[in-house]
Amino acid sequence: MGSLLRHAGQRLTDAGSDSPRLDAELLLGHVLGVERATLLAEPEARVSDAQSAVFEGLVERRARGEPVAYLRGLKEFYGLALSVDERALIPRPETETLVERALALVGERLTGAPRPAGTKPLVVWDVGTGSGAIPVAMAVECRRRGYGGDVTFRATDISPEALALATENAVAHGVADRITFAVADLVDLPDLEPVDLLTANLPYIRTDDLPQLPVAASYEPAVSLDGGRDGLTLVRQLVQQLPAILAPAGVALLEIGSDQADAVAALGPAGWGVDVHDDLAAWPRVVEFTRTRGA
Repeated sequence: MGSLLRHAGQRLTDAGSDSPRLDAELLLGHVLGVERATLLAEPEARVSDAQSAVFEGLVERRARGEPVAYLRGLKEFYGLALSVDERALIPRPETETLVERALALVGERLTGAPRPAGTKPLVVWDVGTGSGAIPVAMAVECRRRGYGGDVTFRATDISPEALALATENAVAHGVADRITFAVADLVDLPDLEPVDLLTANLPYIRTDDLPQLPVAASYEPAVSLDGGRDGLTLVRQLVQQLPAILAPAGVALLEIGSDQADAVAALGPAGWGVDVHDDLAAWPRVVEFTRTRGA
């Protein structure tokens, strides 16, 4: 097995992979049905000829640029193994910053003061949900913290195919009963009550920057990446719709590119609060808009 990994790592190095050894280990673990830690602990374990052939085929596909997450059919996100494929964007670690902030806000609302009997659950709406990573991760964590029944989620996307994938992930993690899925262009759903928290990881890559992205990104849906000329076409549209959809004291959390904080913050409605949250790499990643009461 060690020799197999060395040859695969060299092949991926020659192909320009940023993480050749890791890629090879993840793909071999996928073929063998074991965790990466097992591979590291048992470097001399035997691999059958059939398994070697499958592995080498995956390595060649990776060498051509196909994302490891699509080859494995899963991506780890916020401690969960989510199904991923070409129907939706692969969840990024940076988006966990948005999830963390959203969970903090939910916790403050639910535990900061007594909630009278009969109080309606908080409503969280994830716009452009893709694989469902944000609402599924939040719903699982809310359940773990003991207030899953006090929060309901709405997840929408313009792509029916992406919503099907999101639904699969919700079912797999046992939270499908807490999330309502619907096809929608941004918040274009009629007759809905205002929501307490809106989350969104919309496309924010500038159109002219798309050709400079890693080859792996070319396998992902372009509609999930292309944010228009300045990267903010959909973000701008969504911010304009916030007054019609957020409840009093409601909050919107929008993921952004690391150089877009000032431009997005300037889009906020007059009189609303604005904060920017950095990701773990200390790059601006999430803009928070808070609707002040009376605004």
